[in-house]
Amino acid sequence: MFSALVILCSASLALAVLGPISTDAPAPAGGSIANNQPPLASFWAGHSPPYPTDDWWVGYGAGSGNAVSAGPFPYESNLAASSIQFGISSSRQFDGTSIKQPTQTDWSVGFSEHSGNFADHHAVQWDTQSVQVEYVTGASSMIGYMVPGSPYLTFNFASSTPLLTSGQGAITSFGGTAVTSGGAAVSSTGTRFTVVNSIGTYVIYSLSGAITLSAQATAAASTVKASKAFTGVLRVVKLNSTSHAALLDQYVATYPTSVTTDYTFAGNSADLIFTWGVVGTASNLLMLTWPHHRIKMVSPNFPATTALNYLTTKGYMYPALGNVWTLAYSLPTITWNAPRAPDSSCTSAIVQGLKYEIAKLSASAPSIPGDFYYWGGAIAAQGRLALIAEHLGQTSLISEVTGYLEASYAYWFQSSSATLPAYETSWGGIINKGGATDVNVDFGNGAYNDHHFHYGYFLTGAAIIAKYDSAWLAAHKTYVNYFLRDIANPSRSDPYFPVTRHRDWFAGHSWASGVANGAGSRDEESTGEGNNGYYGALLWANVTGNTDMYNYARLLLATEQHATQIYWHLYPEQSSTDRDQPYPEPAVRALITIGNVEDWQSGAWLFWGAEKVEIAAIQMLPVTPVNEYLYDSAWVNNVFNYAQNELTDPTIDDEWKCVIYDAYSQYNPQAAATLSTGLSDWGTGNTYTNTLYFIATRPNTGGPICSTTNANPVGTFAISTTAGQYVVSTAASENLIASGTAATATKFSFAWQPNSGTIQNTVTSQFVTADQSGIDALASARAVASTWETFTIRQKVGAATGVYSIKANANGLYVILGAGNALINGATTEAGSTGFRIQ
Repeated sequence: MFSALVILCSASLALAVLGPISTDAPAPAGGSIANNQPPLASFWAGHSPPYPTDDWWVGYGAGSGNAVSAGPFPYESNLAASSIQFGISSSRQFDGTSIKQPTQTDWSVGFSEHSGNFADHHAVQWDTQSVQVEYVTGASSMIGYMVPGSPYLTFNFASSTPLLTSGQGAITSFGGTAVTSGGAAVSSTGTRFTVVNSIGTYVIYSLSGAITLSAQATAAASTVKASKAFTGVLRVVKLNSTSHAALLDQYVATYPTSVTTDYTFAGNSADLIFTWGVVGTASNLLMLTWPHHRIKMVSPNFPATTALNYLTTKGYMYPALGNVWTLAYSLPTITWNAPRAPDSSCTSAIVQGLKYEIAKLSASAPSIPGDFYYWGGAIAAQGRLALIAEHLGQTSLISEVTGYLEASYAYWFQSSSATLPAYETSWGGIINKGGATDVNVDFGNGAYNDHHFHYGYFLTGAAIIAKYDSAWLAAHKTYVNYFLRDIANPSRSDPYFPVTRHRDWFAGHSWASGVANGAGSRDEESTGEGNNGYYGALLWANVTGNTDMYNYARLLLATEQHATQIYWHLYPEQSSTDRDQPYPEPAVRALITIGNVEDWQSGAWLFWGAEKVEIAAIQMLPVTPVNEYLYDSAWVNNVFNYAQNELTDPTIDDEWKCVIYDAYSQYNPQAAATLSTGLSDWGTGNTYTNTLYFIATRPNTGGPICSTTNANPVGTFAISTTAGQYVVSTAASENLIASGTAATATKFSFAWQPNSGTIQNTVTSQFVTADQSGIDALASARAVASTWETFTIRQKVGAATGVYSIKANANGLYVILGAGNALINGATTEAGSTGFRIQ
C-alpha cells in the first residue's frame, strides 16, 4: 500500500510533508458503531480500515462490489466475477436539461484460469487517485492498474491466459481480418492487434514480447484469447480515430501503476503536484488532461489536441507527456471577514440588524440538534453575527453570540442527547449515529454521503467560538478535530480516517456520494457547501494555529472553487471550440448553472428541486466572505438575468432569492442592496445581517451601496386610504376595516424588523396577522408576533409621496381593499395593491 503523501527528494523541488492532524482514537459522545453498509470483505482482504468511502472507485469494494464506477476516465469500469469490465460511452445526448454519456461495457479483461468466484479478486494497494486490483486463482493472476487519465487500461498477467470478451456485440474484425459469427477463430501473433466490435476499434498491445491471440465470435460470446498462459503486460485502448494511432503506438511502452499527490506552499501560492509511478521512461508517460488541469499546468508538454482526444461529461480529455504534473494555484487570503470595511451607507442598517438578530439568541434556549445538516447551517449562520460584530466594532455583542453557540454545542458533547456523532468502525469515520442503520437520516450521512457539506458548518461554528473563548477551545479541540480529520485529513498516518474523504484529486473536485446502495454513480450537486467544508477546515486550522493544516485547507478550497467555476458555472458567451470548454454544446451552456455533476451526466437539475434559483443558489450558499473568489461577475450576472422570472415571482421562497442577490452584488452591489430590501426570509443558513454585510463589503466604485429610503415607518400611526377612509380594529371586531374617520381611527404601533416590521393594535395590544391564503381580512389577533405578523411597507412605486404599499410576508402578497373595505393580502403585484397613508 503506497502512502498518499510521499517525500520526493529533488534538488529543485521541496515538497510539503503533511503529517496527521492527530492519531488519537476518536471518542465522540455517541460511542462507536458499525453502519449497515459494510465494506466488501473479499475486496479488502489483507487490509484494515480506514477505507476510502467517496473515491471514484469505491464501488469496487462496497455493496456487492460490482457497481459501475466513475473511472478510470476516460473509461468507466466495474468488477465482474472473473474480469474487469470497462468502456467509453459512444453516445452523447442532450435532453434539454442534462448532457449525458450513458455508461457501457465495451470489453472485459480477465484470464481463462480464473475460478469465476466473485471473491477471488481484491485490492492490492491504492493511493489518493488510483487503485490496483488483482484477480487470482491458484498460481494464475492478473493485476489491473486503474489509473485515471491514462488512455490505456493496463493489465499485468502472471501465469495466466488472457481472455477479452466483447460487451458490444460480435467481433467483426481482428488484426485486419474479418471475423465471421459462428465461423472459425482468427489468430494472429505479434505485439499489436486491432479488434472491432459494434462500437468501434480497440487496440491491444503486448509490452512483453510477441503473443498469439485468437478472436472468435459465437452465439454465446465474442472473445479474444491467448494461445497459452502468459506472463507480462497487455495494454488496451479505444481508438477513436485512425489519426490517433501514431501517438498511442509511440508512447505505449511506458505505463503508470500509481500516483502520489503532493504540495508545495510559498506564501499565498501553492503547487499541486501529481507524480506517477511508472514502468518505462518517465518522460514518455502519455496521460490525458481535463480542462481544469490544462488551465493550471506549469510548463506542460502538450501534443496536438488532434493527436488524441476523448469527449467526456467534463469536456475533452487531451494528451500530455511526462510523469510529473505541476498545477499552480493562488491561495485564498480571506479568512474571517471581508477584506474591506462595509460601505458607510450600510453601516447603521447592519448594526441595527446585528442588535436585533443577536437579541433573539438566548443561551437559556439554544438550538438543540435534531439533525446534523440543518442544525449546522443555522449554527454557522448565527456564528457569523459575532464576526460581523467584531468587524463593525460592536464587540460588546460577541459574548451573546458565543454564549448561545456554546449552549447549543453542549448537546454535541452529551451522550444523553438525541442526535449524536459516533465513530463508525467498519469504514472509519464520524457519522450521525442515527444514520448508521438508516440511510435516510441526514441525507445518508451514516453511509458517508455529504460529510463535507455537514462538517464545514460544524467547523465554522466551533472556530468562531474558539476565536473568542480560548478556554472552550482548550476543552474541545480534540473533539472538534474528529470532524476536521473526517473530511480533511491530509495523511495516511492517521489510523482512523481516510485521506481527504470526498476529494477526487484527478477530477479536481469532491464527490458527495458515499457507500450507500453499492456506491455506484458519483455525484456532487451542492458545490457551495462542498467549498464551505474546506472553508470551515481553514477557519478551524487558523484558530488552532495549525499552519500546515491551514495551508492544506486553503489549497483544498482553491482547487474546489476553481473546479466549481469550470464545471458548474456556465458561460453562453464562451466559444464552443475553446480548448478548455467543458461543454461544447451552446444549448448546455445556455442553462447557466449545472446543478449536478455525475460521472455520466451533468445537468441543470437537483435531486430535490427544479427551480432556477434553487439550482444556482445551492452552488452559492452559504454566503461567506471567502466566496468573493467564487462569485465571478460574469456568471452571477448571467444567473441574475436567467432567473429573472423566478426572482420576481412572489411564490418563490426568499431564502433562495437572498443568496442570488448576495452573489449578484459582486457584479452590482447597489442593485443587489435595493433588491435585498424586499426580502422577508433568509432561510436557516443565512441572516439579514449577513446578507447586508456581504453586499456592503463588495468591491465598489459606483457610489453609496445602501439607500436610506427603503425602510418601514416606525412609530405610532393611523392608517388610511388615499380616499380618507381610516382603518379601524376593535376588541369586538378584530378585522382591519377601512371604515372610520380620523377621530375614530385605531392607532397602531409600527416596530422595526429586518426589511419589514410588525403592526400592533395599541388598544388591544394584539399584533396584526395576515391570512396565508389571502382570502380572509387582516386581523389584530396575535399576542406574539411571528412570521405571519410581519409586513413590508414601502413607498408605492408611481404613487404620490407618502402613499405606501403593504405586503404581507405570510404569503408575499399585497394588501387591497376587499368586500366591506376589509384589508386583505391578495394582490400579486404592487401595482395592483391599494395605496395607504401612514400618519
